[in-house]
Amino acid sequence: MKRYMKNMNMLSVEENERLATFKVCVIGCGGLGGYVVEMLGRLGIGSITAVDGDVFDESNLNRQILSSSETIGKSKAQTAKERMLSVNPLIKVNPVVDRFTLENGKSILEGHDLVIDALDNIPSRLALQEVAALLGIPMVHGAIAGWYGQVTTILPGDNTLSFIYTNSDKSGIESTLGNPSFTPAMVASIQVCEALKVLIGKELLLRKKMLLINLLNHEYEVVDL
Repeated sequence: MKRYMKNMNMLSVEENERLATFKVCVIGCGGLGGYVVEMLGRLGIGSITAVDGDVFDESNLNRQILSSSETIGKSKAQTAKERMLSVNPLIKVNPVVDRFTLENGKSILEGHDLVIDALDNIPSRLALQEVAALLGIPMVHGAIAGWYGQVTTILPGDNTLSFIYTNSDKSGIESTLGNPSFTPAMVASIQVCEALKVLIGKELLLRKKMLLINLLNHEYEVVDL
């Protein structure tokens, strides 16, 4: 299919066809999640569940790709579905207009091949890791703050986030450092790259490792966890 022709120099025809069979859940449709849904859909991932209980407001316009003057006040999850209908109608997007919690997490994640963490707070991330591990679902974590970002891939049982977030401060630093337009775009790109590698069985994942990104000084470091 011409739509996916440019995938073919890096993916085999078989790998490309397999993408349509995968079901990926994206938790959060804001700064990271909007870009993640966009890239998954353009790549050809067949089914995407977009989870977010929030609506767009004017403060989202500087960085959230799904936000626009027309979407202010609209559901982020529903907007993700509408966006993909115009970008790639071959992709099924299931919007879940709700916040992810330990209580509803199992019903949201069941049946997915992979989940991508595009959340903005530490307690929810830890809850996502717990439910994903319970269901045996791989998870790609990403976080952003100002010039900085991080990505790691978590296979069931790794419990990686518990090594990253070990102190008592559960608020994170995004609210302090803020976010420009480019940091979520870059981190989301790496998350989608890791997701693709997990789905098609490529090696050299960021498993038990974390990529630390410093865009201010252009420093990129992979550390063992």
